[in-house]
Amino acid sequence: MKDMTNAEPLLEIKGLEKKFDLDRGFLETLKLRGGKITRETRAVHAVNNVSLDVHRGEALCVVGESGCGKSTVARLVAGLLTPTKGEIHYDGQRIDNLSRHAMRPLRKKIQMIFQNPYASLNPRMTILEALEEPVRHHNPEFSGSDVRDRVAEVMKSVGVDPAWAKRYPHEFSGGQRQRIAIARALTVDPEFIVADEPISALDVSIQAQVLNLMLEAKENRGLTYLFITHDLSVVEHFGTRVVVLYLGSICEVADTRTLFSSPKHPYTRALLSAVPQLKDDRPNHIRLKGEIPTPINLPQGCPFKSRCAFANSRCDEEKPKAIRQPDGSLVACHAVEEDRITPQV
Repeated sequence: MKDMTNAEPLLEIKGLEKKFDLDRGFLETLKLRGGKITRETRAVHAVNNVSLDVHRGEALCVVGESGCGKSTVARLVAGLLTPTKGEIHYDGQRIDNLSRHAMRPLRKKIQMIFQNPYASLNPRMTILEALEEPVRHHNPEFSGSDVRDRVAEVMKSVGVDPAWAKRYPHEFSGGQRQRIAIARALTVDPEFIVADEPISALDVSIQAQVLNLMLEAKENRGLTYLFITHDLSVVEHFGTRVVVLYLGSICEVADTRTLFSSPKHPYTRALLSAVPQLKDDRPNHIRLKGEIPTPINLPQGCPFKSRCAFANSRCDEEKPKAIRQPDGSLVACHAVEEDRITPQV
């Protein structure tokens, strides 16, 4: 793994938690238990004590099954949600507690690409209007010609035909719309891109084109990515490091090559075994058994224990902490810590 321990991270997340309350009013919290009225509040625990760093120039991929908290992490970093607990620091400055006005200069540096290109573009705005709006908003000193030059340069760099300028989003395919959405993010010359499953709504034939476009933008513009996805084949092509989430908690953090060659956490191994392979040197598909816990009532101890073949009594009582491994990866698993899992070579 590339040694970044002495490098100052561009983004630093410390003990991040996010809960969504299910009971909206006082009456909804009143429950009848054993003939007595008690007050109980319920919440979805979407993100649970997540800490990670993103360093300049890398593409950190966050993976996991649906409902594991990936998109919530992305929205917390982008400032679209407020953390219940924890801190988010960008370039040495804490940003999770800033007002909307104080966040405005950072909006230019941190941009987001959303999952659904059919919903992320305003249907009443032409493509030119959609691309010019953020440039004018973040650069009030720009003249009309400056705005047009910036938009034309970005359109050319991402393969958006200038002839599209006067047309509306509904006239384009999903891949074309996502190119336009990427162009919109790049018009303000950002440093950091939060990409929330940007290719999952696209045809497979278009996904590689969009991924290559994002990689070219990374190299040419010095971008840093927080890339949210559930597709591990995309991670192998795109990511420099990988964070594996399960039920809002981190299972494993490793550089891409290490994760794919030597996965350690039982959940990571199960995920990788499900990726279709043309070669036969992979172990057989690991079928996870057991009941999937609910994020409303989080289990005590390890969140993965009900589906893990290596769980023991310690897993029932104590939540594992992420421990640094000899190859540089971080793994939160009692079985790995106690050498109860055979290393995968």
